[in-house]
Amino acid sequence: MLDRIKPIATCAMLMGALGTAPVLAQDDAPSADTVVATVDGTDITLGHMLILRAGLPEQFQQVPADVLFPGILDQLIQQTLLADAHEGDLPRRAALALENERRALIAAEEMATVAEAAVTDEAVQAYFDENYVGGESVTEYNAAHILVETEEEAQALVEEARGDADFAALAEEHSTGPSGPSGGELGWFSEGMMVEPFYNAVEGMEAGAISDPVQTEFGWHVIKLVETRAKDTPKLEDVSDEIAETLRQEAIAQKVSELEEAGDVDRATGDEMDPELLNQMNLLEE
Repeated sequence: MLDRIKPIATCAMLMGALGTAPVLAQDDAPSADTVVATVDGTDITLGHMLILRAGLPEQFQQVPADVLFPGILDQLIQQTLLADAHEGDLPRRAALALENERRALIAAEEMATVAEAAVTDEAVQAYFDENYVGGESVTEYNAAHILVETEEEAQALVEEARGDADFAALAEEHSTGPSGPSGGELGWFSEGMMVEPFYNAVEGMEAGAISDPVQTEFGWHVIKLVETRAKDTPKLEDVSDEIAETLRQEAIAQKVSELEEAGDVDRATGDEMDPELLNQMNLLEE
């Protein structure tokens, strides 16, 4: 990418300084098909420039158009000259890259079409009604914990926490977990966001209570349940973007599944092909 951008930046500075940027006549009503240069009979259009412009790195997005225009045009002219000068077949790596690029671009267009068709006002409303309205209320928990290596350490901390000791101070001093420095605070969470033994312990506690030692794959926990709350059903406008993205992903996944089921797909397995072959880039030179 850097190799491609350097000529653009250099040319833009030179031509911009010289004031030689081409200007299209206002009466031409430019379109993507408007020809901006011809190289040995090959047309370069405004559409080609727009595609190249859209693919530039973020730092170029704020560069004024009168600076970018000559650089982008010169880049396309250089590429056309070099492409026309190439003789013989493309190297294997370049031919394969072109095949992959073509496949990816067409697939992206198909995904966009499928995704756009899936997101309608009716579909969003139906998803909202089915998944948000009239469902059981979700309980959220706000808790803190102290994580240690052994049950004996945890039991000793339980006794201290149930006495007069400050839980946050105990967490700061003893917890080996990442929340230790912040007093063991975990913030709000609901079912599925914590490992099962931890969540099961919290679910059976009352606000202000200190748990017995709880073992998980991370070690032994002493948990303090700070408070609970019922999560209200959101408004449609607050979750419409989230629903739309879900509908897009589901539609694309369903489309791919249907195509794969209907198609004739025969893929190599680990038994047939050594996965380590993926590291042998020298195969592209054979």
